[in-house]
Amino acid sequence: MSDAPRTQLRVGRLTKAHGLKGAIKLELYTDDPERRFVPGAEFSLQVPASSPWHGKHLVLRELRWYNQIPVGFFEGVDDRTAAEGLLKAILWVENVDQEESEPDAWYDHQLVGLAVVRDGEKVGEVVRVDHFPAQDLLIVRAADREVMVPFVQAIVPEVDLAAGTVRVTPPAGLFEDVADDGESDEPDAASDTTGD
Repeated sequence: MSDAPRTQLRVGRLTKAHGLKGAIKLELYTDDPERRFVPGAEFSLQVPASSPWHGKHLVLRELRWYNQIPVGFFEGVDDRTAAEGLLKAILWVENVDQEESEPDAWYDHQLVGLAVVRDGEKVGEVVRVDHFPAQDLLIVRAADREVMVPFVQAIVPEVDLAAGTVRVTPPAGLFEDVADDGESDEPDAASDTTGD
């Protein structure tokens, strides 16, 4: 097993200092924070070469949740100044490829850019993935707006990376008003014509 291929997985980004004792708010890129963010977990850092943290690792002391936002406490980060020096850093973990056997697990970068298809028709494109404790949301650009699509099996039954598509079966009204806006003008135009 020790010869299994290893890869780096992006699991989070440090976004904002929290309090005065070095805590940092996190944006999670993993749907399994209980496994990835345990006390003693070690992360390699993606930071600019000019950063004093370049080439270093962070070790997690504790992960807490405040108002549904994950906040990390790390060894050697003991005050707000140290925390602010780490903002925007991306956290990576070493992963044994065999461990990643979840059939319905995708990374954000794999999903962004995929065409969103409903009933065989393209209705938009994934522009980002937002992570929340309850569920993830696919943010889909449809026409001139963004639609938030819950990333759950009932609404997103299929992701086909090879085809570059995400198949959706959304509830009524999720995408409709994009189409309705265009269609609602046509009856008015028709009635105007009959009036002449």
